[in-house]
Amino acid sequence: MQRGKPKRTLDSGHWMGAAMKHQVSTIKQRRALGRLGFALYEVLLGVAIFAVGVLALGRAVENCMNASMLNAEEDAVRQILSNRMAEIQAARGTPDSAKEDKVDSGYGMIKLLQKSASAELTEPNNTQLNGINLVILTAQWQRGGVLQSKQIKFYVYRPR
Repeated sequence: MQRGKPKRTLDSGHWMGAAMKHQVSTIKQRRALGRLGFALYEVLLGVAIFAVGVLALGRAVENCMNASMLNAEEDAVRQILSNRMAEIQAARGTPDSAKEDKVDSGYGMIKLLQKSASAELTEPNNTQLNGINLVILTAQWQRGGVLQSKQIKFYVYRPR
């Protein structure tokens, strides 16, 4: 090899024509971009992770909607029981010993059962307390084919 003369290579531009120079530079650019860009499997993995996240979020929203509906239904039942309790407490006379009503709550029919009996309470000195009735209100309804119920008990005093 001779000293002082530059080494000739294909890409040094001495032996190549313009088309060959362009082709070599394009190949180099593609290799550089291939190292910098995303491969198809990486994109698919990212889309799969995103899809799983969206499905989980959709399921969470569905659960929240169901819980909200169940809560609204329970609130309606509590309101019906509260209203009936207020009616019984405000009415004159002894509460009915047994009564059954049906109430439309907007979430379906609710069967309202009322039972009343003398509480037969006694003082610590064995004195009988008269005029106090124990009232049991029970609300029954269907949710998804399963019988649901909620019950409250309270005392009503009616002097004799």
